[in-house]
Amino acid sequence: MTFEQWMRSVLDRVEGALEQYLPAESIEPARLHEAMRYAVLGGGKRVRPLLCHAAGELTGAKAECLDAASAALEMIHVYSLVHDDMPCMDDDDLRRGKPTVHVQYDEATALLVGDALQSQAFVALTSDVLEPAKQAALVRELALASGSIGMAGGQAIDLASVGHTLTRPQLETMHRLKTGALLRAAVRMGALTGDTPDASALQALDAYSAAVGLAFQVVDDILDVTTDSATLGKTAGKDAKDGKPTYVSIIGLDASRALAAQLRSDAHAALAPFGARAQRLAELADLVVNRVS
Repeated sequence: MTFEQWMRSVLDRVEGALEQYLPAESIEPARLHEAMRYAVLGGGKRVRPLLCHAAGELTGAKAECLDAASAALEMIHVYSLVHDDMPCMDDDDLRRGKPTVHVQYDEATALLVGDALQSQAFVALTSDVLEPAKQAALVRELALASGSIGMAGGQAIDLASVGHTLTRPQLETMHRLKTGALLRAAVRMGALTGDTPDASALQALDAYSAAVGLAFQVVDDILDVTTDSATLGKTAGKDAKDGKPTYVSIIGLDASRALAAQLRSDAHAALAPFGARAQRLAELADLVVNRVS
């Protein structure tokens, strides 16, 4: 099938898995479950689930196992967005083209939605479709990627950096934690869901993930200054307004575009050992960067 057909097939599976692994609105506390589903369902690029499924194809992972891993990844990602949008952090009122959770509901509900989604992610990872040994490996990957040496740590650095000038290496470190850690986990979890890859294969996938993760953030920084809010689905120009360091503010727009293109080349080069089997991962690297082409 074409890349577009493959992507649509995966996205349909992921939406179904999220429907399955999220508590129903009819279960008490109904309002919390309604808000969780509001935050997660029917929106977003689903980049992490797509990476998970693409990496799983390399190791012969079963689709239903990848569904569970992908649902867990997306729940962690959405929990981070819900908390990131709250007044105590970035204070934004638009996400995925609709009001943020604390605007649609209230701040206390938004806090609980994030907490509950984090827990629900690990419920999905420990479902019966995954063997116990796989469950343990995937839980560790996701926990490390979302904790203080991963996504949460990157967010802490981000908040502390507002109004300050960062060097390019400092900015890269922040984004490798805040954005890159969970993208890396998506690729590793997909691969580990199937036949366990050897050390060299994991090293190649890590190199690919590092390039794609950084490219994703560079492109986000570019879009923040070149695209309107309706297209982005979130408030455009907010990084500059809030005094946040970005690739555009540090190296400029043209250099940021060139860096994104170089990172795409790096991602393709990392996949060379896999040959044609890594076609979907290569196409996803293109998808990430081509958002600014």
